[in-house]
Amino acid sequence: MLPRVALSLFLLLGLSACSEPSLPYLGPTGRILAFGDSLTAGKGAAKDEDYPTQLAKLCGCEVVNAGVSGEQTAEGRKRLPALLDEMQPDLLILLEGGNDILHGVPPQQIQDNLQQMLLDAQSMAVPVLLISVPQKNVFLQPASFYKTLAKQNDSLFMNDVLSGLLSSPALKSDAVHLNAAGYQQLAAAIYRKLQHAGAF
Repeated sequence: MLPRVALSLFLLLGLSACSEPSLPYLGPTGRILAFGDSLTAGKGAAKDEDYPTQLAKLCGCEVVNAGVSGEQTAEGRKRLPALLDEMQPDLLILLEGGNDILHGVPPQQIQDNLQQMLLDAQSMAVPVLLISVPQKNVFLQPASFYKTLAKQNDSLFMNDVLSGLLSSPALKSDAVHLNAAGYQQLAAAIYRKLQHAGAF
């Protein structure tokens, strides 16, 4: 049997190993780059009802909306490096892959493109919050490769939030997009996640 002190240390190490990555404190001077497709751009809601705008109101910091409707990860992979260089963000929120899934792009190809985006952020020492996108099925389960990517890259990760929101008809503008209330809930969930990670 382990001595009590050694057992306590073992448990603490085990808990820390299972804990999520932390973020540096951002506060009101932080700059967040929200990168993705129409779910970031805010399709389905009025102007200024997109999640980056609502997140900015919650955190009091700058949140740049870099969402492009219809974009697939192959295009995002090409677009991201210049934006990172231009914006010099303190945090990247990566929410992309839905259009690939809808158009039947092979999962490994989507994963490879997202991996390159994560590597681009790492090369500039920009931490990432990765948000998974649901698969194209009736249960809207998150695509499994997002969890793999988060684990491989030690990224802060939100797996079920978008699937949960898109499962509620009251929060959707159509089958694949949120409405203003849905984007508000997404922004609130992201803010809570960032708070828990130490950013605010």
